[in-house]
Amino acid sequence: MKDLSLGIKVLTTKNKIDSLARLGDFLLHPNDALEQLIISAPQQNAWFTPENTRHAITATGKMLNHTDLEQWLGAYPNAESIEPAKLIGLVLAGNIPMVGLHDILCVLASGNKALIKLSSQDKKLIPFILNKLVEIEPAFGGSFEFIERLAGFDAVIATGSGNTSRYFEYYFKNVPHIIRRNRNSVAVLDGNESDAALKALGHDIFDYFGLGCRNVSKLFVPQDYNFTRFFEAIEEFHPISDHHKYNNNYDYNKSIFLVNQDKHLDNGFLLLKNDHKLASPLAVLYYEEYVSQVQLPQLLEPLEDQLQCVATNVGLPLEAPVVKLGQTQQPQLWDYADKVDTMAFLSSL
Repeated sequence: MKDLSLGIKVLTTKNKIDSLARLGDFLLHPNDALEQLIISAPQQNAWFTPENTRHAITATGKMLNHTDLEQWLGAYPNAESIEPAKLIGLVLAGNIPMVGLHDILCVLASGNKALIKLSSQDKKLIPFILNKLVEIEPAFGGSFEFIERLAGFDAVIATGSGNTSRYFEYYFKNVPHIIRRNRNSVAVLDGNESDAALKALGHDIFDYFGLGCRNVSKLFVPQDYNFTRFFEAIEEFHPISDHHKYNNNYDYNKSIFLVNQDKHLDNGFLLLKNDHKLASPLAVLYYEEYVSQVQLPQLLEPLEDQLQCVATNVGLPLEAPVVKLGQTQQPQLWDYADKVDTMAFLSSL
């Protein structure tokens, strides 16, 4: 094990896999300190309910398993020999718990150093988890630093809204960069889904209150689709309306629809509206009808630059990532945001 110019100790791929797998096991079996952080998360961000925070931690723990880590890092054999290490600036989002952790792990796994600008909405979970990683493998201690202002970086990965992404594009135009923008996910139904499949779709819609780019914001359904079974299948998600911020959005959007006399469906906690747009407001799910499955590629292909993933049990020939219903918030290590291979980008610097 040797030091690079930034004081980073070089770890073998096996070291990285073993350490990250141990971290994954820890996340699946939280200690009292992590449990307390989960319980107290809403004090910092009201959207980070214990249920959603625990969901994010568990999903990450499942992702960091030995088999998947071997497959993931095995695809980048040159990452072990990168010299000298680069300083990678990371501007993280805070829409869902730990949403920027995958970018950090990519930087660490590629042998570079992460300069991490945390979101003001998520300032405790990621530091706790990275400190645990250092406890597992102290050699990671020099591989990251938390900063308030980016400076002296060799490359940047930044995530923001449509407006901030344009600012990022201009500000970081002279260095290698990945700039992520708002994206949404959709689901495609054919009317033959089982009740279990429709219930699983409920997770794609409601997990993290629908705030993630992998959350389904729109349905594509057959012409004259009957939503009765869909509403019955998602009824168990009704407690989401007990959350004051979600319910405020539901009430607001419902009042807008009523004032404007917009035709819509309402089950008491979710509003459905026939609309060609992709990104729906919180507590609203857009839908669009199709006549034949042959028509689906024509509807979806123009949207692929705006899609994070497509949830469906129907076989579709698309470039956008396609997952089964209920799997949008269960990404694997190689499911890169915006279809940009972060590890390949870092390994090429």
